[in-house]
Amino acid sequence: MVFSNSLFLILGLTGLVFITGGYLFFKFPPKKINHLYGYRTKTSMNSQEKWDFSQRYSSKEMIKQGIYMVLIGIIGSIINPSENISIPLAIGVLIFCCVMLFIKTERELKNNFKTNS
Repeated sequence: MVFSNSLFLILGLTGLVFITGGYLFFKFPPKKINHLYGYRTKTSMNSQEKWDFSQRYSSKEMIKQGIYMVLIGIIGSIINPSENISIPLAIGVLIFCCVMLFIKTERELKNNFKTNS
Protein backbone atom coordinates (compact mmCIF):
# COMPACT_ATOMS: atom_id res chain seq x y z
CA MET A 1 0.00 0.00 0.00
CA VAL A 2 1.34 3.39 -1.01
CA PHE A 3 -0.19 6.25 0.98
CA SER A 4 1.53 8.98 -1.05
CA ASN A 5 -0.33 7.96 -4.22
CA SER A 6 -2.38 10.83 -5.67
CA LEU A 7 -5.38 8.60 -6.20
CA PHE A 8 -5.38 7.67 -2.52
CA LEU A 9 -4.73 11.21 -1.29
CA ILE A 10 -7.25 12.99 -3.50
CA LEU A 11 -10.09 10.48 -3.23
CA GLY A 12 -9.35 9.35 0.31
CA LEU A 13 -9.33 12.85 1.76
CA THR A 14 -12.20 14.13 -0.39
CA GLY A 15 -14.19 11.02 0.48
CA LEU A 16 -13.67 11.70 4.18
CA VAL A 17 -14.86 15.28 3.67
CA PHE A 18 -17.97 13.97 1.88
CA ILE A 19 -18.67 11.45 4.66
CA THR A 20 -18.19 14.06 7.39
CA GLY A 21 -20.21 16.70 5.56
CA GLY A 22 -22.99 14.25 4.78
CA TYR A 23 -23.14 13.16 8.40
CA LEU A 24 -23.26 16.76 9.65
CA PHE A 25 -25.97 17.70 7.13
CA PHE A 26 -27.94 14.59 8.13
CA LYS A 27 -27.72 15.35 11.85
CA PHE A 28 -28.10 19.13 11.50
CA PRO A 29 -30.00 19.84 8.26
CA PRO A 30 -30.89 23.41 7.37
CA LYS A 31 -34.38 23.92 8.77
CA LYS A 32 -35.63 26.58 6.38
CA ILE A 33 -35.05 27.23 2.71
CA ASN A 34 -32.00 29.45 2.36
CA HIS A 35 -29.42 30.52 -0.20
CA LEU A 36 -26.45 29.97 2.11
CA TYR A 37 -26.04 26.24 2.70
CA GLY A 38 -27.62 22.85 2.12
CA TYR A 39 -28.64 21.10 -1.09
CA ARG A 40 -29.85 24.10 -3.09
CA THR A 41 -31.43 23.71 -6.52
CA LYS A 42 -34.50 25.28 -8.08
CA THR A 43 -36.43 22.06 -7.48
CA SER A 44 -35.33 21.59 -3.87
CA MET A 45 -36.13 25.21 -3.00
CA ASN A 46 -39.61 25.01 -4.56
CA SER A 47 -41.35 24.10 -1.28
CA GLN A 48 -40.48 23.39 2.33
CA GLU A 49 -41.47 19.74 1.88
CA LYS A 50 -39.10 19.32 -1.08
CA TRP A 51 -36.40 21.19 0.80
CA ASP A 52 -36.63 18.88 3.82
CA PHE A 53 -36.68 15.77 1.63
CA SER A 54 -33.72 16.87 -0.47
CA GLN A 55 -31.63 17.67 2.62
CA ARG A 56 -32.20 14.20 4.07
CA TYR A 57 -31.72 12.36 0.79
CA SER A 58 -28.67 14.29 -0.42
CA SER A 59 -26.89 13.92 2.93
CA LYS A 60 -27.30 10.13 2.79
CA GLU A 61 -26.18 10.11 -0.84
CA MET A 62 -23.20 12.29 0.04
CA ILE A 63 -22.10 9.71 2.61
CA LYS A 64 -22.44 6.92 0.02
CA GLN A 65 -20.42 8.83 -2.58
CA GLY A 66 -17.78 9.55 0.07
CA ILE A 67 -17.51 5.86 0.89
CA TYR A 68 -17.12 5.05 -2.82
CA MET A 69 -14.32 7.61 -3.10
CA VAL A 70 -12.48 6.25 -0.06
CA LEU A 71 -12.76 2.68 -1.37
CA ILE A 72 -11.46 3.66 -4.80
CA GLY A 73 -8.65 5.59 -3.09
CA ILE A 74 -7.69 2.51 -1.08
CA ILE A 75 -7.73 0.37 -4.22
CA GLY A 76 -5.54 3.01 -5.87
CA SER A 77 -3.02 2.80 -3.05
CA ILE A 78 -2.80 -0.96 -3.54
CA ILE A 79 -2.54 -0.84 -7.34
CA ASN A 80 -0.33 2.30 -7.23
CA PRO A 81 -0.75 3.65 -10.78
CA SER A 82 1.59 6.36 -12.08
CA GLU A 83 0.87 10.04 -11.43
CA ASN A 84 -0.08 10.47 -15.11
CA ILE A 85 -2.93 8.04 -14.52
CA SER A 86 -3.83 8.58 -10.87
CA ILE A 87 -4.38 12.36 -10.94
CA PRO A 88 -6.76 12.46 -13.95
CA LEU A 89 -8.50 9.33 -12.69
CA ALA A 90 -8.99 10.84 -9.22
CA ILE A 91 -10.35 14.07 -10.66
CA GLY A 92 -12.64 12.11 -12.98
CA VAL A 93 -13.98 9.98 -10.12
CA LEU A 94 -14.48 13.09 -7.97
CA ILE A 95 -16.44 14.86 -10.71
CA PHE A 96 -18.45 11.69 -11.41
CA CYS A 97 -19.40 11.32 -7.72
CA CYS A 98 -20.48 14.98 -7.51
CA VAL A 99 -22.59 14.65 -10.66
CA MET A 100 -24.14 11.41 -9.39
CA LEU A 101 -25.04 13.09 -6.09
CA PHE A 102 -26.89 15.77 -8.03
CA ILE A 103 -28.56 13.40 -10.52
CA LYS A 104 -29.74 10.92 -7.88
CA THR A 105 -31.15 13.63 -5.61
CA GLU A 106 -32.96 15.37 -8.47
CA ARG A 107 -34.34 12.04 -9.69
CA GLU A 108 -35.67 11.22 -6.22
CA LEU A 109 -37.23 14.66 -5.93
CA LYS A 110 -38.92 14.16 -9.29
CA ASN A 111 -40.13 10.64 -8.38
CA ASN A 112 -41.43 11.60 -4.93
CA PHE A 113 -43.15 14.84 -5.94
CA LYS A 114 -44.72 13.96 -9.30
CA THR A 115 -47.89 16.01 -8.80
CA ASN A 116 -46.15 18.99 -7.21
CA SER A 117 -43.72 20.40 -9.76
